[in-house]
Amino acid sequence: MNPFLLVLTLIQNPETRLQIKTLFVSAGHRVIEANGCPQAQLLLSNRLDPDVLIVDFPPKNSYESAQYRELLRVAPVDRTWMVIARSEHGLRQEAIELGVRRFLTMPITLDDLDTMVDDLNRPDAQDELVDEPAGSASAKSYGSREAVSAPYIEELAEGSFFLSASPKMLEIYRQVKLLADADVNVLILGESGTGKEIIARLIHKHSQRSQRRFLKVNCAALPADLLESELFGHKQGAFTGAIKDRPGKFEQANGGTLLLDEIGEMGVQMQAKLLHVLQDGQFTRLGGQESTTVDVRVLAATNIQMDSALLEKTFREDLYYRLSVFTLNIPPLRERRDEIPYLIDETMRRAPTGIKNGLNSKFPSPLLDAALRYDWPGNLRELHNFVMRAIIIRDPDAALRELEAKIARTKGNAYLASGDEFSHRSGMKSVVRDVKERTEAKMIQDALEVSGWNRRHAARSLNISYRALLYKIQQHRLTPGGGGAFQEQSHISYTAQRNRS
Repeated sequence: MNPFLLVLTLIQNPETRLQIKTLFVSAGHRVIEANGCPQAQLLLSNRLDPDVLIVDFPPKNSYESAQYRELLRVAPVDRTWMVIARSEHGLRQEAIELGVRRFLTMPITLDDLDTMVDDLNRPDAQDELVDEPAGSASAKSYGSREAVSAPYIEELAEGSFFLSASPKMLEIYRQVKLLADADVNVLILGESGTGKEIIARLIHKHSQRSQRRFLKVNCAALPADLLESELFGHKQGAFTGAIKDRPGKFEQANGGTLLLDEIGEMGVQMQAKLLHVLQDGQFTRLGGQESTTVDVRVLAATNIQMDSALLEKTFREDLYYRLSVFTLNIPPLRERRDEIPYLIDETMRRAPTGIKNGLNSKFPSPLLDAALRYDWPGNLRELHNFVMRAIIIRDPDAALRELEAKIARTKGNAYLASGDEFSHRSGMKSVVRDVKERTEAKMIQDALEVSGWNRRHAARSLNISYRALLYKIQQHRLTPGGGGAFQEQSHISYTAQRNRS
């Protein structure tokens, strides 16, 4: 970082104010703290010309927000950064309307301040803005042209949340927005644990039925007779234990949304009854005679291969077409690895306070690297469980060993499945990959040294994105004046590979 910046801060939260001051002062900068908008305006009007102005922002329409608006009219907006939580998209939009184009997302780290200073030092620095999903059908998030600075996060019911940072999930969000005014059935396909229920809740939230109930039935958890009762209800005496009339989920969700989860596990006979309800909106309680009419939007989710199920006649073709007026295919986590760091951060942030008491809110770099390499066959569910386990055991090294063992086991299974011929190819590929990575690390190190460790300049000279360069620096553990940890590790890896051969 350039060691002579003059920083003016106007931050209400005392913890955030102390954190930012500590980070800047420890890096050799001078920090002036304004106690309020009047003092900040006085300093600026008396010709204080800060290199950086850092502010947070009070809630919209509050008394303080008017003062902040006045301040931003005289402040150097091109050097103003706003501290904001990831979920505060409304405040972000208001700040953008006032001319602010740069944001610090909580929690703030020293790397964030490095990025800020690099941005200020760019000779071609200019306002850069990309619309976020909530305000545009383009389904992009705020950030620079080079990278998304933060994911789009939307809070849902029961403590769940939707997160998108990858192109595939941003496209899913765009499609959900298109469904907002289309009251049609939706079929959600995807592997187990990819977040199909989250997508269903997101559809309901943006639909015209959002003020009514959202209910879920797991079709795989109940045998056929109990599933029929769960969906359509029963009359007293319909079966042993039916001591009183009971409405089913269709009646309970009347006017709202019903998610039929794991619908691929539903028996063919039950599928026929469901088809009748979807066609006519009518059904009869188990043991009853009278028909009941309901108005329910049905969302269905399954992890089965629907093409195979239709071909094998385990899923009715007419029901499939009735359900799939619109189909969403949710990609597995291995196809949206960009979101893994954000998902880890959110899981740690939302973990119960009792089990993360005093724990660092960031994964160590080696553990994060391993998380990015692992394929996560259990998808979001497996990732969530791993993060919670890492929080509980409080041993990053043990968590890293667990992930590396899973990665090795995955590669080992592929190795055994392909026979001896693959064995030789794998060994050769490992050597080639090792040489490639060492060459890549050397090129990046040289570019950084030539640019004086200005990472944006280095990224341009290497013709890669700034975000990709940051990841490569972390991956190869590059440091100013040094070759990083990769050179020694790659030599050990190469020697081990030769010994195995």
